[in-house]
Amino acid sequence: MSQSRPSTLQHYLAWLGAFWRFSRPHTIIGTSLSVLGLYLIGLASVTSSLNHLDSLLGTLLACLCGNVYIVGLNQLEDVGIDQINKPHLPLASGEFSRLEGIVIVAITGSLALLLAALQGSFLFATVGSSLLIGTAYSLPPIRLKRFPLPAAICIFGVRGIIVNLGLFLHFQQVLGGASQVPPEVWALTVFVLGFTFAIALCKDIPDIEGDRRYQITTFTIRLGSQAVFNLVRWGLAGCYIGIIIASIWLPAVNPLFATATHLFAFGLMVWRSGQVDVKNKLSIASFYQFIWKLFFLEYLIFPAACLLG
Repeated sequence: MSQSRPSTLQHYLAWLGAFWRFSRPHTIIGTSLSVLGLYLIGLASVTSSLNHLDSLLGTLLACLCGNVYIVGLNQLEDVGIDQINKPHLPLASGEFSRLEGIVIVAITGSLALLLAALQGSFLFATVGSSLLIGTAYSLPPIRLKRFPLPAAICIFGVRGIIVNLGLFLHFQQVLGGASQVPPEVWALTVFVLGFTFAIALCKDIPDIEGDRRYQITTFTIRLGSQAVFNLVRWGLAGCYIGIIIASIWLPAVNPLFATATHLFAFGLMVWRSGQVDVKNKLSIASFYQFIWKLFFLEYLIFPAACLLG
């Protein structure tokens, strides 16, 4: 009896570990910080004290469920590709059966829509459109990920436009602010648009072998790894230069804080990108994860600049 309990506990811990990898942790962290960051920008815009934490948690749960649905559906359709590019993922490694994956995706997708519908029209529109685009990205017969430009548009469309504008308007609705998008949110949206486009480009560089075998056409296959990596670097540079210039003129943003922090992040990107060996899969994959960390950082420093503005 005493031996079965540790065994059962180990089984559940192993399952939770596999579920964490199935949910793609970097996207979970990115979604969580997006929700928190836009909530704080919403607070700054209505000059309100910290409140409505129940709505923040409800919004976060709906968005996280939607996140798991989108990345999970992609894994269900990409088992063969992931066995080459990402063999550590639970479906590719066999830790999860296909049925387990389908059940998780069905439950999280349904919960995302239900929770969003209970919390307001803006959140339901945000979550619903994100799930629709995520489905079109992965699921045949549409499967937009087969085509480089539509695939990139799906990624930066959701992360850049839908999440930023939709969540801000949702929190304005919750906090009692005006249902309009201020200049600082437009600036963040444009920054994240460019940033997620760079993420979408960089994502495919280490996956070239599996994508080529399964006839998934990407910019990396068409242009080559070095050319795409150069586009990523210039794209990120443009994002940082643009947000630094914009911060000087945005009335609700603290210009000194925004300029200093973005210059620091820009310097980190330049330094780290100079260390990348594009021909080394591990090197470029590590840089891809580093870009996500810069993405996380933006949803900390820009809301802080708004609160200090």
